[in-house]
Amino acid sequence: MELWIPITIAAAFCQNLRFMLQKHLKATRLSTGGATFARFLFAAPLVLILLASLVWVNGWSVPALNVRFLLFATFGGLAQILATALVIALFSQRNFAVGITFKKTETIQTALVGGIVLGEGISGYGLLALLIGLVGIVILSDSPGKGDGWRRFFNRSACLGMASGALFGVSAIGYRGASLALVDGHFLLRSVFTLMCVTIFQSIIMAVWLQFREAGEIGKVVQHWRVTSLVGLTGMLGSLCWFTAFTLQNAAYVKALGQVELIFSFCASYFIFNEATTRREVMGIVLIVLSIVILVLFLK
Repeated sequence: MELWIPITIAAAFCQNLRFMLQKHLKATRLSTGGATFARFLFAAPLVLILLASLVWVNGWSVPALNVRFLLFATFGGLAQILATALVIALFSQRNFAVGITFKKTETIQTALVGGIVLGEGISGYGLLALLIGLVGIVILSDSPGKGDGWRRFFNRSACLGMASGALFGVSAIGYRGASLALVDGHFLLRSVFTLMCVTIFQSIIMAVWLQFREAGEIGKVVQHWRVTSLVGLTGMLGSLCWFTAFTLQNAAYVKALGQVELIFSFCASYFIFNEATTRREVMGIVLIVLSIVILVLFLK
């Protein structure tokens, strides 16, 4: 088994745990901005410690920065902030499993963005998966009783889900591009260094934003540190696995396998949040899962 496969599965598991914690924070304690900030604030010092440990134990040198790295890391970091906020806002619209499924349109969108930015194209099977996935998305976004005509399909939930998927796709390509832009170093060192730079940048950006737009929210994040620190820990572990997988493999392949998170999210939705899923939603999710299977088995 190639190394990127178990790493990607671990990333999906940790990410699902983080979204569960952020859903809980959004529902009971913090705003969308605060729940998003928690993911970065407590992760930054953990990544710094990890990088310092790797350098000290292995005698490695910290990679040198370059313009290409900074551009990819900046765009990836900003895209992830916006995408995370959109997913948290989406949890208020639909249940946990369906929200995660909407977000998972990032698989197809990552393949498209990767083809444009990094020249990593998709095959005919990839296009087939895209069409099947789009049908599933339309079924999921259809909300009977909530408007007529196009309003049933292009509703707030669909817009939030599609936008978050697109932005997560941009962030994935940004992180892969940033890691590949580092000329020297072991793949793990490059992954952790990229994660450190991005996480510190995101923490600063979010802190400035909250200070001016949501006064007092930073204090709430710190006040509820028992939960928010777990968000940071699971976020750091998940990001470390994602960054490492992106360093080792095409981002579209990684995101395709990462759809295993759907299984984790359904378990969380049923056993933890006690949320029901309709037959129509199951049909849409099955189609999206089918598109995932095609990507995993035939994307070359």
